[in-house]
Amino acid sequence: MIAALSSGRASASDATRAPLLEYEIVATHPHDAAGFTQGLHFHEGKLVESFGGYGHSALLVREVRDSAPLARRALDASQFGEGVAGDTRRLVQLTWRSGVALIYDFALRPIGRYAYQGEGWGLAWDGARWLMSDGSSRIVARDRDTFAPVGRVQVTDRGRPVSRLNELEFARGRLYANVWYSDRIAVIDPGSGAVESWLDLSALRKGFARPPGWDERENVLNGIAFDPRRGHFFVTGKRWPVLYEIRLAGARR
Repeated sequence: MIAALSSGRASASDATRAPLLEYEIVATHPHDAAGFTQGLHFHEGKLVESFGGYGHSALLVREVRDSAPLARRALDASQFGEGVAGDTRRLVQLTWRSGVALIYDFALRPIGRYAYQGEGWGLAWDGARWLMSDGSSRIVARDRDTFAPVGRVQVTDRGRPVSRLNELEFARGRLYANVWYSDRIAVIDPGSGAVESWLDLSALRKGFARPPGWDERENVLNGIAFDPRRGHFFVTGKRWPVLYEIRLAGARR
């Protein structure tokens, strides 16, 4: 166990928002600081990660404790990789503005694609449907086999829309969503869209030296994966040199 951290100091304005969660860092692991992380997924003890950037986008599989990929699949230079998630049969990786979701087997061999309208940002699998964000306050539920929209919900915190929803993870019946341009994660009731709590991970930036060419505005927290066996989350950010393994505590006001 490395440290126990609070998610931040409460202020008067927090009274109108969902409560903050406390968390504990249980381990740190290496992360490729050249990777513009857009999606993170945990599968059978390994991490699947999606990197973005035109000409730099890729999907890779790696061990938790080693940033070197075991397998890597580069995307076409015209495609910008985004969120990734997996069901029991395959992996699905979104692209930002290409309107296609790329389908792979777990060895990263391409096996198909889905078409969709609008932008692709984050993706999660809830056990029955794909849940997808597009940078707005909306989450769209999509059919497992056709990827057609089958429902949608607006995410709100005390009635106020929460926009810029990005990378997603489904765990313990709740949807976890990075909010772009912040180091905060919203914990969402997927049925109502209500934010039940927040996780403020801005303190994690103090745990590493900035790599060359660091952009404080762009290189924010982005990447959530859940290990159901240990009950731990893995989180990182765009071009962060560290992957954090954390455990969540109870909510606090």
